[in-house]
Amino acid sequence: MTLSIVRPPALANAFYAGDPLTLMREVDAQLSEGMRLVTAQLHAQSTCPKILVAPHAGHVYSGLAASVGYARIAPHIAKIKRIVMLCPAHREYFQGVALPDVLAFATPLGTMAVDALCVAAVSDLPFVGNYAKAHEQEHALEVHLPFLQRLWKDLTVDSQPTILPMVVGDVSAEQVSSLIERLWGNDQTLILISTDLSHFQTYESAKATDNLTCEMIRALQTNITHAQACGATPLNAALMLANKRLLQIEQLAYCNSGDTAGNTPEGRERVVGYASFALYENAADTQNGIRASLTGYGLQADQGAALVQLARAALHHTAGAPVMPTPMQAPWLEAAGACFVTLSKNGQLRGCIGSLMAHRSIKDDVIHNAQAAALHDHRFAPVTANEAPELMIEVSVLTSPVPLGFANEAHALWQLQPLKDGVIFSAEVNGQPYRSTFLPQVWGQMADAQQFMAQLKMKAGLPADFWSDAVQLQTYRVQEFHEQSVIPAEAGIHG
Repeated sequence: MTLSIVRPPALANAFYAGDPLTLMREVDAQLSEGMRLVTAQLHAQSTCPKILVAPHAGHVYSGLAASVGYARIAPHIAKIKRIVMLCPAHREYFQGVALPDVLAFATPLGTMAVDALCVAAVSDLPFVGNYAKAHEQEHALEVHLPFLQRLWKDLTVDSQPTILPMVVGDVSAEQVSSLIERLWGNDQTLILISTDLSHFQTYESAKATDNLTCEMIRALQTNITHAQACGATPLNAALMLANKRLLQIEQLAYCNSGDTAGNTPEGRERVVGYASFALYENAADTQNGIRASLTGYGLQADQGAALVQLARAALHHTAGAPVMPTPMQAPWLEAAGACFVTLSKNGQLRGCIGSLMAHRSIKDDVIHNAQAAALHDHRFAPVTANEAPELMIEVSVLTSPVPLGFANEAHALWQLQPLKDGVIFSAEVNGQPYRSTFLPQVWGQMADAQQFMAQLKMKAGLPADFWSDAVQLQTYRVQEFHEQSVIPAEAGIHG
């Protein structure tokens, strides 16, 4: 599928203001009130929701209930890089889940880019397809976009999240749950379930119905009916995963249209219910077929400085350069660890050798890899005694590699976190093993994840477009430690 167009706003001047300045003021006012309510009434959560459930009526009706949900993610917007959005189909009947066929969605406030990698990551699912008509007049996704645009208004263009808006048609909750699970991603991914509650009951009857529905949602029950919530299918799908992954849930808001713009005797005869919920991952959650959270090695700055000093002494020793002092012995230096030692000259790589797994003390690993980077990196001539003092040293201490689960190459690329993930590529082709790795620092030299992976495959000795079921990927994180300045050539004592 080729994405080449922008979906224009279809509901401006109907579900929300069409004038950009008016829309901006109204959304900002609702977000401000949402922030106030979160601060005043709700339990403070320091973690970012993984799933946000929010209503999708006209802003004057459901905007406040939605804004309380958005207030909950407001402290975490710098972390969120992509938003997976699911809503029920209101305008068209179709089977399955409808992907967008555009590059971006527009509102009077501008555009939000569709995540093309995310689209490719799920396009092979048999119940997922391209059905543009499902998106043309669908309001249940569009009404959320102005809230997202105003939340991220102060961040740079490069920091804006991408979106994957999907309309859920006639499909089972189990299938949608498998779709969400594939797109679970990491802590940069937010999943937004768009749904209202009961429709067109009297005010008091709606409150009773919705109270029961909210109680069921809080209990993570997965048998919500479409009479209780128009988005019951994606909602039940999300709750299935909440049970599976032991998510915690918090109800953020409830009201109905009789409490907002429909607060008239006539309006209270036929109301629609609205609620928002946040669901949180357990911070101690471990990998369950999906990549685990990665933490740093845990070294302090002075320990990192000691490792760099150790690498400097080893470099000079092996190159025959002036002797440099080594750090004082400490118990932590004897702990097992894995590192890469990188040598550079005038900003250009001069040697890099490392270990992917801890198999000796961190002290011995630094010494060995510093010496190997100086003498045994096949890309470069050995470092000379005169050259060694001019080189800059970087020591990168690695976490243990974690297998990355993926369904296809696009799914793998979508899950990688630029500038954070080091990646180990391995594959066996016709009985021959191929293996390579890039440290997280290499991301700075790449345009995107596709180029990163292409270069990683070529480094392993395979074509840039190679892919097969034999591919395995692991990710790791590093702590980087650098020298502050070049060591003068005359420093130290000649040995």
